[in-house]
Amino acid sequence: MHNQDIIKRMKQFSAEQLNQVQAIIARYPEGKQKSALIPLLHLAQETFGGWLDTETMDYIASLLTIKPIEVYEVASFYSMFHMKPVGKHVLEVCQTGPCMLNGSDEIIDYIKQKLGIEAGQTTADGLFTLKPVECLGACGYAPMMQLGKHYKEFLTKDKIDQIIEDLRNSI
Repeated sequence: MHNQDIIKRMKQFSAEQLNQVQAIIARYPEGKQKSALIPLLHLAQETFGGWLDTETMDYIASLLTIKPIEVYEVASFYSMFHMKPVGKHVLEVCQTGPCMLNGSDEIIDYIKQKLGIEAGQTTADGLFTLKPVECLGACGYAPMMQLGKHYKEFLTKDKIDQIIEDLRNSI
């Protein structure tokens, strides 16, 4: 089977999204289309179920005419990209020095106990994934986590209880 035949069978963006892809690529100089990789990975993750499987990353590589390994390297490096299915709400708890000194380990352990999952796992109902991550750049608000596009700061067990309750009630 030829490479073009494989690409035709892959997941694909809609025509409107392909226009968006071309606009993103056009932001960068000729021959530097790889610079569009991160925005395209965000678009792909939003479009194809909230995570990036090999097929999706291969598709992005084909759109940018780069090697698939170049996509895998970037997608696996950044914590905002999910390499396996995740829950509706991803609790990304910072676990670097300042957060650890302020109790992020205890927060992670509390979330594990409260949700009955380990780090990297998703609850049986598909609502929550616990994902310890490296620095989120909010050291002055430690311990903290990112929840979607929002930061939750100065975390305590009570704050975790409220966050989880609010998320459950938002369904």
